[in-house]
Order: sequence, then structure tokens, then C-alpha cells
Amino acid sequence: MPEGKIIKKTFSEISTRYDCVNHLLSFGIDYYWRRQLVKSVAKTKSKFVVDLATGSGDVAFSLKKALGNSAKILGIDFCPEMLAIANKKKSTQSMFYDIDFQVGDCLDLEIGSDSVDAITIAFGYRNFENRVMGLKEMHRILKPGGTLYILEFTQADKWFKPIYSIYLNYLLPLIGGLVSGKKSAYNYLATSVRNFPTKEEISEEIRKVGFRKVEVKSLTFSTVALHCAIKKIKIIAE
Repeated sequence: MPEGKIIKKTFSEISTRYDCVNHLLSFGIDYYWRRQLVKSVAKTKSKFVVDLATGSGDVAFSLKKALGNSAKILGIDFCPEMLAIANKKKSTQSMFYDIDFQVGDCLDLEIGSDSVDAITIAFGYRNFENRVMGLKEMHRILKPGGTLYILEFTQADKWFKPIYSIYLNYLLPLIGGLVSGKKSAYNYLATSVRNFPTKEEISEEIRKVGFRKVEVKSLTFSTVALHCAIKKIKIIAE
């Protein structure tokens, strides 16, 4: 698994070009991936949602639009440079005034147990230094019956894999490096995607920490997967 200090440094270096490069590298499909995530969360009508690895805040802003003024949205990221961009975006629209962005560690959250209705994390789970620890922490802060949503890259469908491998190994680092000026960051991105477990393996990781009803939706030839899982409701014996 990646080393946290290295990941933090990487994101701080590409923060100013992060959004632009993401849209470019995904050919704009990243908008669709986030919409699928937010649509799933909106169905729950959650009142308190924590967006982990929030980065520049796009998921947090979309959640606010979808859930309305009564919903509390908290975005957490360990990279202050990324949060500076999120706060700059926040200042441009009055409807986002009460979204709170905080620096924090996804493996050690300063949030009370059993207090959150839903957790989202988009393309950040892959960067956890310890995924099991991160899952346990997410499980801790969720209310019983609360829902976890993980949007993350996964292994492409078999027929598409050769094409996708060429893109990951050659085009992604080249384009990302040219636009951001930090080719090493996009070499890391390609490597992390290439070596990441399958969606079935990630689903099993989620089950093992105690989540139930673990479901996964494949997106864009299975290059991305949306995992949804529910924290078990405690049954108190009379």
C-alpha cells in the first residue's frame, strides 16, 4: 500500500492543476462517475454526510446540491493545498457557505462513533496507507444503518483491458505529466490503478470489517466501480 507522506506530497504538488488534468485524462467521464455516486447518496436523504479524501471538493458540492440545505456536509482531506482550492470554490457560491472542509487523517478521524449517516470517498481509497484500518474507522463513525460509498478505479473488463493497459502505461503519464509538469505523480496514478485489487476483492475487504449488503456497480467497461455497503443495525436483546 502507498506511503502516506509520499501521497500527501504528490497531491500538494499537483493541486493547482488537479481538476483540469482529471477532466482531461478521463475525457470528461469523471463528471458522470461522480453523478452516479451522488445519485446513490441522494436516495438515502442523509442529513450528515462525510466526504473523505474530498480533495478540491467537487463531490461535497454535488452532495450539497442533491441533499439540500438541511444536510450537513463535511469534507476531510490530509492535503491543505487541495482544501485551499475547495475553500476557494466554496466562496464563489452562497449555497455552499455551510459546507465544512477540514484537514484530517482518514485512518484516525476526529469524529464521534455512530454519528454519520453516510460516508463517501471518490478515488481516495486506493491511496490509503492501510485500507483495513481506514475501513474500520469508517465503520466506527457511521450510524447503525448508515451507508458507505466508495467510488474507485478497478480492473477493466477482459476485452477492454489491452486497450486500457496502453492508456495507463503510456498515454496517462505522458498527458498528465505535460499538463501538470509532474510526470511522477501520474506514473504513480497509473501504477496504483494497475496494481489495485479487483472489485470483488474490494467487496470482500468491506465485508470483513462488518459491513452488510455490500453491492458494487461497474462503470465504463469496469474501469471504475461504485461500492455501496451498510453498517449493521445493532439488535439489543430484551
